[in-house]
Amino acid sequence: MNLAANPATSSTPISRNSLLFKERFFPGTSVREWNDWRWQIRNSITSYEALGRLIRLSADESGFQAKGLNLPLRITPYYAGLLDAFDPQQALRRTMVPVFDELLVSPGEESDPLAEGHDSPVPLIVHRYPDRVLFLVTDFCSAYCRYCTRSHMVSKKKHAGSRLLDEGIAYIASHNEIRDVIISGGDPLTQSDERIEYILSRLRAIRHLEIIRIGTKVPAVLPMRITEKLTGMLRKYHPLYLSLHFTHPDEMTDETIRACNMLADAGIPLGSQTVLLKGINDTEGVYKKLTHELLKARVKPYYLYQCDPIPGSSHFRTSVATGLEIIKNLRGFTSGYAVPHYVIDAPGGGGKIPLLPDYLAGREEDDILLRNYENKCFRYPDYR
Repeated sequence: MNLAANPATSSTPISRNSLLFKERFFPGTSVREWNDWRWQIRNSITSYEALGRLIRLSADESGFQAKGLNLPLRITPYYAGLLDAFDPQQALRRTMVPVFDELLVSPGEESDPLAEGHDSPVPLIVHRYPDRVLFLVTDFCSAYCRYCTRSHMVSKKKHAGSRLLDEGIAYIASHNEIRDVIISGGDPLTQSDERIEYILSRLRAIRHLEIIRIGTKVPAVLPMRITEKLTGMLRKYHPLYLSLHFTHPDEMTDETIRACNMLADAGIPLGSQTVLLKGINDTEGVYKKLTHELLKARVKPYYLYQCDPIPGSSHFRTSVATGLEIIKNLRGFTSGYAVPHYVIDAPGGGGKIPLLPDYLAGREEDDILLRNYENKCFRYPDYR
């Protein structure tokens, strides 16, 4: 990796790209401050004026102010340093910078397309599947993805209060069928170490709870949040899994790889959840490169999601055929570990439904006919 220390300011490692960006746009900031995740959140870009000082906004990106509109915006300084200042079609820029297409609501789009509110028996809890629950412990994210399923809530900028947290934990404790909890939000890792440990320790004390998972995009947008103190605390609560959110291979920077390695070294299995996005990661080459970079950082590509139909998302959504073609072009042409589950989280609360290319070609008497990645047909004896 190309992380290096700047002896004039701090022994904390920083990549050359981040150092150059910091020196240009945050010249009074030390490397130690830059690598403080709280500094990153405090100094996040939340206005079009601030964003316009970093990148040359296109007419499609800059017209909101002229029309008196204000879509929620938040980008960490670190992640802003990855945006192309002159190309509005750059993949990472499109995932973070609002455009007018977000104001165009198409048929079938809803603010809560997965109907999570319908499966919420108490605040913060979504109990959709028999043996596991979603625990939404915060509304806050350090960066606002433009295609986010929970875009209706993440801009509220607040963590759940202790009373609601305790009510959610009590619900889990009172339901013996729950063996798996996914801590999500918002982004749970934007909370303090002490608050995260409070949640984990209370959950780990529940005897019937087997697995705890945390969903986060922090390693991609705020990698300095992954500290030795945090990983040392997390490793006390195994079996603990992290579901990470990556979008494009350009996110796999030296800082992000270092964060993933720290988590993996703490014994935490890492899986990636990627949303399929038109013009961003919807080609075999781009997505395959992302999976390879993830595996090198010890992150298993776990889910490839069809983009959820939130309001103003039509410019992000591909056809389902596009997703199936990507899976078809991965299977057999790269490591099996690089092939994710391609799923649609069914609108209306139907849950995740996996989609696969059709490899079963038919049956002849006691044989089934199978088609492989090279489109060759094979027989398998399947006695009934």
